Amino acid sequence: MALRRLLAIFAYFGAAVSIAAPSAQARDALIAVAANFADPMAALEVEFETQTDYDIDIVIGSTGKLHAQIVNGAPFDVFLAADDARPADLIDRSLALTENRVTYAIGRLALWTKTTDGAMGELEDILCKGDFRRLAIANPKLAPYGRAALETLQALGLSEQLSPKLVMGENIGQAYAMTATGAAEFGFVAQAQFQSDTGVRWNVPDHLHTPIRQDAVHLTRAKNNPAATAFMRFLASEDAAELLTQLGYLRPGA
Repeated sequence: MALRRLLAIFAYFGAAVSIAAPSAQARDALIAVAANFADPMAALEVEFETQTDYDIDIVIGSTGKLHAQIVNGAPFDVFLAADDARPADLIDRSLALTENRVTYAIGRLALWTKTTDGAMGELEDILCKGDFRRLAIANPKLAPYGRAALETLQALGLSEQLSPKLVMGENIGQAYAMTATGAAEFGFVAQAQFQSDTGVRWNVPDHLHTPIRQDAVHLTRAKNNPAATAFMRFLASEDAAELLTQLGYLRPGA
């Protein structure tokens, strides 16, 4: 992507999203990516650019805010959401192509702490006792992982009890950061984000929340962009599925 275009995009979004560093090489497609998928997307970018002649730039943000930006004319070519509702809405608005919609992963939720020793199974008991000051979650109105966290608390009968202790990040990346820095003793994060050997996590059982189906769509404005078409094809490939499974996501239909 040309530096001029990158700066224009940054001015359009302000501080709402994090944008990949500029490159002297022109980019062929601009990909909007949910915050929980930032690290896996970096790995996919390397693999995609190795397999093809195309180059891409990545914009990171909460699913809700990226969706709003697309509705308001943001110049993205592909949108990787952390849910299936926003991509479906974009199709309904004729802003995304129906035939190129892909469920690329099923997200998994975890409760994590860096401040408590003990076994993984003990975290559910600690959560139920509420013997801590702060619990970080992503904003349920913007982030599907935040909604899944809230549904988990409701399923456990803890939403009212723990409501005063909740601190919200705009997205799952911010919830992870608050937990990693100790601003919150506990945090609901994506299992794929957990890369540290410190602390303890509890992998939240899938039946405690609505499945986190993560869909991607090829945006209508880029229907004739061959790089966007190639990336959507790659995202549905066996190579991408194997990589995402290694990074902590479930395959669709698994």
